[in-house]
Amino acid sequence: MSDEPQLPKGPASADYPEYPEYAEKVLEVAETIPPGRVMTYGDVAEWLEEGGPRQVGRVMALYGGAAPWWRVVRADGLLLPGHELRAMEHYRAEGTPLRTASSRTEGHLPRLDLKRARWDGGGTDRDAEAHTAHT
Repeated sequence: MSDEPQLPKGPASADYPEYPEYAEKVLEVAETIPPGRVMTYGDVAEWLEEGGPRQVGRVMALYGGAAPWWRVVRADGLLLPGHELRAMEHYRAEGTPLRTASSRTEGHLPRLDLKRARWDGGGTDRDAEAHTAHT
């Protein structure tokens, strides 16, 4: 028996598995976050008016692998432990605003600059493109 989480069984195809309803909602929000922008786990829960940061984090951990998981982040701006390097590749490619790490920071990895990177769910893709062009 595998330690991997099992997706619910149902009429879904291999390309589009069937997820629990709350997970589908969380993943839909993750898909709407423009490149170069982020929402915290709490932001997603608030947007959905359902659940909380821990529930959103659990959904992302179990089902978020095919979604832009790097755009749903911790409220302190720290990169997701164990996924820092993969996330950094995405952040750099998308122009996500980062704060330089201090020399005391373990691994000297930057943090997300939440003041500039945080997305409130408004605006258009053109707004996001303009944002990444100016950062």
